[in-house]
Amino acid sequence: MTATPDSVALARTAASAAFEKVATSVVAIDVSERLVLTDVFVVASGETGRQVRAIVDAVDEALHKVGVRRLRREGYEGEAHWVLVDYGDLIVHVQQDEDREYYALEKLWADCPSIDVADLEGQR
Repeated sequence: MTATPDSVALARTAASAAFEKVATSVVAIDVSERLVLTDVFVVASGETGRQVRAIVDAVDEALHKVGVRRLRREGYEGEAHWVLVDYGDLIVHVQQDEDREYYALEKLWADCPSIDVADLEGQR
């Protein structure tokens, strides 16, 4: 079973909001066949904790506008090296560049299909 069209649309909304805050290396991964807890991961990078928080805030606002509220958020306080935001069928990971490189989430989920979000960069 692949991610639902609604989950894909939410992932694209989150990715677009991340791009708006100049996030880099934004990817969306369909993890629905590997996890029962969620359908899609969106992973994005920011240079500093301040930018990571700005990206998270923009994603929160964009998803709120389409009627989706976050269930939980971890890592936002402090230096914000890695913020995980759970929206149910969508989980957003925003990491500072060095953490993104170290943890390499895309490599961990390399066997899962990706969802194209590159076309969203620069659209807002």
